[in-house]
Amino acid sequence: MSVAPQLVVHRDKELMAQAAAARLITKIVDAQAARGYASVVLTGGRNGNGLLAALAAAPARDAIDWSRLDLWWGDERFLPDGDPERNYTQAREALLDSVPLNPARVHPMPASDGPYEPDAAAEVYAAELATAAGPEDHGPVPTFDVLMLGVGPDTHVASLFPELPAVRETERTVVGVRGAPKPPPTRITLTLPAIRAAREVWLLAAGEDKANAAAIALSGAGEIQAPAAGAYGRSRTLWLLDTAAASQLPPELYPPAVP
Repeated sequence: MSVAPQLVVHRDKELMAQAAAARLITKIVDAQAARGYASVVLTGGRNGNGLLAALAAAPARDAIDWSRLDLWWGDERFLPDGDPERNYTQAREALLDSVPLNPARVHPMPASDGPYEPDAAAEVYAAELATAAGPEDHGPVPTFDVLMLGVGPDTHVASLFPELPAVRETERTVVGVRGAPKPPPTRITLTLPAIRAAREVWLLAAGEDKANAAAIALSGAGEIQAPAAGAYGRSRTLWLLDTAAASQLPPELYPPAVP
């Protein structure tokens, strides 16, 4: 059962990144106060990395107990460890190397120079997720506090592209992707069932090139044709946009922009 998405529209992508970072800090601090730890799934791309850079620059970041934060990834480019195109490499540069994380609680997806080919690497990551899931999670992945996704111009999220096999997966939580229409063609991704295990799913879209994708995904399109339409959380689904990305949406869908 999907939760009706909520929309927040900011004036530009810089404000969007700053506001999303502030929102994420609050979520993490609240979860740590309630349970002692928090669990977040990161996304790559310009908006995901922009959020991490804004978080790194936010004075309130020190409110987070970084040693009690579990970090996962929604997808990864199947490239060698340290490759500048890997989401993990970019996240380290934007934020992770500057905060006192517990390395045991940081879970990058396997790299291509490791012992696994993509499908086996996906199975290894799925097993890592299953090990981290407790009885209270009622499934093969932890109940993430926040799972963030960038939205592609073609409505893809993570590495779930329209019409490709990965977006049709209903059983496995992580799969290998070959022949992705966006380079590099080989990737690893969470599937929609894994994404929907999160308490909150945040979809990030900024720029005019994302306007059509946002309009399609929020118009009731099917998830096979528009994967972003199939990404929703257990308790909340939040679209964080700038005015350019929201430019093709009917105004009744969202309240006036907040500063």
